Amino acid sequence: MSAGLIVKNLSVNYGAVGAVHDLSFAIHPGELVALIGANGAGKSTLLRALSGLISPLRGEVNWNDVSLLGKKPEELVRLGIVHISEGKAVIPELTVSENLTLGGIWRGDKTDVAAARSETLEIFPALADRLHQRADTLSGGERQMLAIGRALISRPKLLLLDEPSLGLAPLMIEEIFKAISELRHRLGLTVLLVEQNAVSALRIADRGLILSLGSLVTSGTPTELNADPQLRVAYLGI
Repeated sequence: MSAGLIVKNLSVNYGAVGAVHDLSFAIHPGELVALIGANGAGKSTLLRALSGLISPLRGEVNWNDVSLLGKKPEELVRLGIVHISEGKAVIPELTVSENLTLGGIWRGDKTDVAAARSETLEIFPALADRLHQRADTLSGGERQMLAIGRALISRPKLLLLDEPSLGLAPLMIEEIFKAISELRHRLGLTVLLVEQNAVSALRIADRGLILSLGSLVTSGTPTELNADPQLRVAYLGI
């Protein structure tokens, strides 16, 4: 075993349907890996299994030599693993400030929580101007910033991001991906980024994993994946 995220022979059902089949891969500490695939490829199901929301049928998942299987989502957060789910990562009835507060509610070091909050508002100044607005009054891009910002206050080590670009305008997509890239380097985060927007994801990724019908098709650096004409047409949309 070694440090980082190690997934071995993982199989997961979505309802009664097999969604992930004997999947194996590794992500090294500090690495940003993009998981790419069409709707129904099993990407979101995989993230839910990694974050304790559903139980796999079989396989192994280890983070820095600690098994994650059987642990509740709140236990995983305390291990530094944060899952930002697509479209559901903020509480619409709460203000921006209240949503951010939730990110550090379980942490004992309130001084560091305050420091993390200040850093988050420095990274996302648009949120600082909207602290007293309800989350449901924000634009899609601002809600995504809030979801990421709230996660940062928990001081994550491993960030599981599910479709952060979904439904956003092109300029906002560029801004969100730029922020993810900067955060990864600034905070030393390990990131598993699930995306259908393959082009944008591979621009900031160290490696890409291509998933189809729950199985790994191939993996490689962005340069390697972009150089394969068949992959470009079938999975990258270019």
